[in-house]
Amino acid sequence: MNNNAINAIRFLGVDAINKANSGHPGIVLGAAPMLHVLYTKHLNINPKDDKWINRDRFILSAGHGSALLYAINHLSGFKVSIEDLKNFRQIGNTPGHPEYGHTHGIETTSGPLGQGISNAVGMALAETHLAAKFNKPELSIFDHYTYVLCGDGDLQEGVTMESMSLAGHLGLSKLIVLYDSNDIQLDGKTSLAYSDNAKKKFEAMGWQHLLVTDGEDLESIDKAIKKAKKETDKPTIIEVKTIIGRGTSIEGTSKVHGAPIGLEEAKKLREKLQYKNEPFEVDQEVYDFYKKNVLNRGKRVQSKWNKELALYKEQYHNEYEQLMNYYSQPEVDLSLLPTYEKGSKEATRNVSGKVIESLSKTYTNLIGGSADLTASTKAKGADGDFTKENRLGRNINFGVREHAMASIANGMVLHGGLKVFVGGFFVFSDYMKPAIRLASIMQIPVTYVFTHDTVAVGEDGPTHEPIEQLVMLRSIPNLVVLRPADANETKMAWKIAMESKDHPTAIILTRQSVPNLETSTYEGVNKGGYIISKEEQKLDGILLASGSEVSLALKAKEILKQKNIDIRVVSMPSIELFEKQEKAYKDSILPKEVKILAVEMASPLSWYKYTQHVYGINTFGVSAPLEKVLEHFGYTPQDLADGFIKL
Repeated sequence: MNNNAINAIRFLGVDAINKANSGHPGIVLGAAPMLHVLYTKHLNINPKDDKWINRDRFILSAGHGSALLYAINHLSGFKVSIEDLKNFRQIGNTPGHPEYGHTHGIETTSGPLGQGISNAVGMALAETHLAAKFNKPELSIFDHYTYVLCGDGDLQEGVTMESMSLAGHLGLSKLIVLYDSNDIQLDGKTSLAYSDNAKKKFEAMGWQHLLVTDGEDLESIDKAIKKAKKETDKPTIIEVKTIIGRGTSIEGTSKVHGAPIGLEEAKKLREKLQYKNEPFEVDQEVYDFYKKNVLNRGKRVQSKWNKELALYKEQYHNEYEQLMNYYSQPEVDLSLLPTYEKGSKEATRNVSGKVIESLSKTYTNLIGGSADLTASTKAKGADGDFTKENRLGRNINFGVREHAMASIANGMVLHGGLKVFVGGFFVFSDYMKPAIRLASIMQIPVTYVFTHDTVAVGEDGPTHEPIEQLVMLRSIPNLVVLRPADANETKMAWKIAMESKDHPTAIILTRQSVPNLETSTYEGVNKGGYIISKEEQKLDGILLASGSEVSLALKAKEILKQKNIDIRVVSMPSIELFEKQEKAYKDSILPKEVKILAVEMASPLSWYKYTQHVYGINTFGVSAPLEKVLEHFGYTPQDLADGFIKL
């Protein structure tokens, strides 16, 4: 029976790839046995309830092998039909790489190699924290594993090493990685570019390394997974030696990695494996076997868990209510956050840190940390550090691992139950961009706290002074970028981020102190842009700004007033939110045929949709004290007023 089921998986994948004339058959043929063992013997899932919070998670980090995942999910009872498999890599339900929220049973969008395994680290971290928070000696609400299938390519990516290093350091023992070790990548043998000793490397990073020498040996694969599940101090990587494209005339070569094998080769393979079924034809006994060993087994496990949850509700009612709140959407009451007097001055990074402290008291599922920059970003979680010894800590020391930090945050949010933030210097968003992009694709509410937002960083110089980063983030679809002007706008930015359901949020903050403005409004920030200072009689023009430049614009307005020039100042903390407003509102804020000067200490490219006049920076920064830097670039009230007059 096992052999027939494995061949069904193989040929559903191969036939889908052949029909699409696109895909990666090598991993389908080589890795099908290990996934078959995982699904039918270990993976606790219920395809009829894919949101069950205590399900095991399976991540196909080698996302190019999506045909393999779609095939086995079809057999398991997820909403992936034979017609979907026939429509592989077309517009529809089975895209070329797995997409979260698009195809039933997909836990993450694992496109670029290394992202899936890094997401899995986040999922395992979330499970460990929530288990410590809610489990009782006699009742386990969170008690599941996170499994990954990765390949040689995943383990060459830098983000993978960052994530696995942290997972080993934290001892995330319920993370189990199946490593499809076939020594082949797209350009040829892995030996062309890679000669690491996997066992020594991963053991040095605090992982248990297990080796299965034959990827067709189901019993050995099963024993290795059982041994991994018994390990309670460290994560496990199971290296399974396989043959890419096994059974074909081009097995063991890169030729079978990323191109269909073709109809003739598929016919020969059927004969070799004595598989008599036509393309997309599966024996009923295979469906029955998967129903018994995946679907029905999963239902039994969930039914037992449901009974435990009912007991938990009865015996620990307060904790149960808190658990339910973790999975509900918060509505942030601004009155719970710190208040600031008009005219007082504070760096918005400091305000953000105090807001996080306040939010953490009410929302005990708020968790996060910074990439070794907590003292600077103020993005620090509550209840101490999350460590092997303190699983309840809500501050995660990510270390100098920006890329992994963002990817791990994605996994934590995908796991469910947690509100997650991460912090770093704004210029280092470059390192985080791939994971931010994927969060935006998946429409998940991660919050990014970026500080040191402009050339006003000063002495650190061009490498640490962001110029093009605002344009970069604003160009990512579905990412909301908020650059608050003062303390009140910062509080409002956090409210927007916390209440997000379907988009990540980047909050861009100052290092230097800025004055707190009396006219900041939540309604205005929520709409992305608003009039923070109206013209007095006639509208001679508009100064349009974000962040610290808003207070600069207000000072320039006073200079222009002395010259009888009546100016409106518009604060636009979020272009994305402003663009979502109705045309009438946008026109009321930025009327047509009015002279507008946009002001931002960054690349001017964000602002040309509103005006041809932009006071921006088209060079990199300089190293000097703050005031000298601002003078160098002409960001003084007088310079700005003069610039407006010259329009």
